[in-house]
Amino acid sequence: MSSSPSEGGGKRSGQKERIPQDGSSAASDPLRPADHIDSAPVDDSIVQPKLGVIGWLRWGWRQLTSMRVALILLLFLAIAAIPGSVFPQRSADPNGVVKYKADNPDLFPVLDKLSLFDVYSSPWFSAIYLLLFISLIGCIIPRIKHHAKALRALPPRTPARLSRLEDHRSRDWVPEPVEGSKTNAADAVDVAEKQLKALGYRVARYDQGKVWSVSAERGYWRETGNLVFHIALVGILITVGVGGGYAYTGQKVIVEGQTFVNALIDYNSINQGRFVSDGAFEPYAMTLNRFDVTYQGFGKPGAGQAGNFKAHLSVREPDGTTTKGAVEVNHPLSIGGDKIYLLGNGYAPTITVRNKAGEKVFSQPVEFLPQDANMTSLGVVKIPDGMPEQLGLIGFFYPTAVKLDSGAFTSAHGGLNIPLLTLDVYKGDLGIDSGKPVSVYQLDTNDMTKLNGRGTDVKSIQLQPGETADLPDGLGTVTFDNEAPQGAKDFSQSVKRYVSLQIHHDDSAIWVLGFALLALAGLGLALFVPRRRMWVKATASGDGAVHLEYAGLARGEDPTLAAAVDDLVRGHERLLDAAASRHPVKGA
Repeated sequence: MSSSPSEGGGKRSGQKERIPQDGSSAASDPLRPADHIDSAPVDDSIVQPKLGVIGWLRWGWRQLTSMRVALILLLFLAIAAIPGSVFPQRSADPNGVVKYKADNPDLFPVLDKLSLFDVYSSPWFSAIYLLLFISLIGCIIPRIKHHAKALRALPPRTPARLSRLEDHRSRDWVPEPVEGSKTNAADAVDVAEKQLKALGYRVARYDQGKVWSVSAERGYWRETGNLVFHIALVGILITVGVGGGYAYTGQKVIVEGQTFVNALIDYNSINQGRFVSDGAFEPYAMTLNRFDVTYQGFGKPGAGQAGNFKAHLSVREPDGTTTKGAVEVNHPLSIGGDKIYLLGNGYAPTITVRNKAGEKVFSQPVEFLPQDANMTSLGVVKIPDGMPEQLGLIGFFYPTAVKLDSGAFTSAHGGLNIPLLTLDVYKGDLGIDSGKPVSVYQLDTNDMTKLNGRGTDVKSIQLQPGETADLPDGLGTVTFDNEAPQGAKDFSQSVKRYVSLQIHHDDSAIWVLGFALLALAGLGLALFVPRRRMWVKATASGDGAVHLEYAGLARGEDPTLAAAVDDLVRGHERLLDAAASRHPVKGA
């Protein structure tokens, strides 16, 4: 006869003895059962199953669409945008890029290969932008489905032990008899249900036996606001991405008296969206009537400092009507859907050059670029025809010229007090016939011969408004034209001014503003609407008393939850007393 385990401590039929890891027999250890996990031999052959291509793709998608990765990408996007404010961008400041290249010839090629001068259209910025876009959509869609399901669901059942919750209140209520009452406990919960509904809670009744309860929940606007914020963020990304294809930003330098026509050929530089056609420009023209700027006078605090920049324009609409307008710093002018911004200003001396036969080969205002706060300005004149050889002039203009001890000139004030123009003349190849783009503000002197100025035996040409001087080598004459009205006694109007304008067109701006306001509204809801649950339970006893329990639970941080539970208790007490006074027992 076989013995049972209780009798002889033997093994079950067919059961093999397991050997513990320490080598001892499981049967020799009375405190360790035979099937203990340590009794099994170590198996090093367990291998993680291979995910495969589909598995890795699923894992990558889950990582990309997690909120953690979305936040990291948003941080990367903010960091990636920093170089756009540190380095000049070709789309907004092409002249700044040219100047940076001239000032940093060794560093510029490295930065240019990294697309630091085209940050917002660079491959690495676009990659972050697209990944963030995909990540946000992947986060939002499942959350919308979950939130929609939660909105349709009833509040959760009342916990069996409300006393386990931190914010719990209880009291015993001995009500007065009420006519028509089913039970005092049911009436108390009915009152609580109406009270919670009035407070904006969604409620559900869970009555069982002698226990009546109501479960309430509110704060769904918190998750709704969170979703609205992220949807608005996606809307901003889509609007910026798509709207950028229909936007354009161009720059134009206009001298007083000149007219700009809003056509592609009339821009100095322009950055077009990929969907902007050559005929997409609003047909209007604007003329710079005058440019006003005030300077602090000598002997005053901040002498020479400029302020109150204002460009007065005449705008001719397509229907032939003409309107007046003005552009100031941070106060753009709106024309036909375009925004006109004032970027810079300077002096444009009118220079006339004649050959030795007395024929005009050049006569026009030349924009001189300011080099300091006192408007010491640098300009270039290029004369490709009309002379025996191509001619180039590099000039400095000083609105208020003073001579330093070194013999060099500088400007002591930005206003036209003692205007002086100095010119150095070069002859040779201007480099404009090679087919390569050449800046009008720079003169390449590598293939040219210097005829006067520093390094030669001939002094630089010095001119005041209205004066004429001979060019070196008998090439002709150069005149600094005086633009002041005839009979003027000072130089305050002797030189024309110019302005640098930026014309920006972007129909998506209003959509970006709308989505931004929507994002702020959603963020406000997500931050300030608390998500909480409330329960009121009433338990009837045989002596007519009712045991009332109140409890609250917050989803997340809610420092006002305890006060809300206290308010619920006090309000419920008042409502119960009011209900009893309205429905007394007959004959009482």
